[in-house]
Amino acid sequence: MPQLAQALALLSASVLCWACASSTPPSRIVDYIPANESGGESLLTEPRPLKAGLVLISDTSAPEAAPNLPDEAMVKLGEELRNDISRVLPVNITSVIPAEGIRPHDGNLAQFSDLAKKHGLDYLAVVVLSSTEQEYPVSLFLGWTTHNQPGLRRDNWSLLEFALLDAKDSKTLVRAEGRGWATLDWPTAPGINQWYPVVYLRPSERRFWPPTYEGAPYTLRVVSFDDAAKRLTSKLQSSWMSQLEDDAMARRQS
Repeated sequence: MPQLAQALALLSASVLCWACASSTPPSRIVDYIPANESGGESLLTEPRPLKAGLVLISDTSAPEAAPNLPDEAMVKLGEELRNDISRVLPVNITSVIPAEGIRPHDGNLAQFSDLAKKHGLDYLAVVVLSSTEQEYPVSLFLGWTTHNQPGLRRDNWSLLEFALLDAKDSKTLVRAEGRGWATLDWPTAPGINQWYPVVYLRPSERRFWPPTYEGAPYTLRVVSFDDAAKRLTSKLQSSWMSQLEDDAMARRQS
C-alpha cells in the first residue's frame, strides 16, 4: 500500500508539472510575427501544394532561455520538420533556409518578405525554437536498491512555434505550436555510470542514456525538442484535416 501511494503521488506530481509546463517557456514568436496575423481558412484558397522554404529561428533572447541545440542536432531537426510538415500539410518544403539576420523585431514581417524574395519564394514555413531549464538537487537511487547518492535533476521545457507565411502579401496562413518536456538525472560524484546520467521523456517516463557525462545536457535538449516536434506535427495534421472536413460540410450544405 505505501508503494501504491508513492506511485500515485508521483503520477499526480507529473500531471501537475505537465500542466504548469503548458505555459513554459512563454511564446517567443510574437516578437517575429504579429499575434493578430492569423488565418487558416485561406490555406484552402491557395494553389496547392505550396512551395515554401523552412526557416528555423533559435531564440535565446529571453533571460531564462536555455542554450541552443548543437549545430548537428539543429540540422537533423530541420530535415525532420521539413519532411513531416510536407507530409501533413499541402506544402512542399523545398529547402531549409538559414535565418540570415532574422531578429526579434516587434513582429515586423518585412524581414521575412526580404528573405523570401532573396530565395525566390512566395511562402515561408517559420519555426521559432525556445526552451528553458531548471536544475535542483535530488537523491539518485542505484538500481533497485535503497542506496542513494547525491545528484542533480535538470528539467527542460521546449517550445516549437510554427507559422506559414505568405511573404508576398504579408499574411499568416497557419499557426501551431508543439511543447516538449524532459528531465536529466545525473550524479554529483563519479562511480555510478551504470545507471546515470539518464534522460526521462515526460510524462511518459521513457528513458534515454546520453553517450557521455559531459554531453548529457545536449541529449536532454535533443530529446525534449524531438518530442515538441512530434506534437507540432500532430497538431498541424489535425488542424488541416479539420479544415478539410469543415470545407466538405460547407460544400454539402451549399
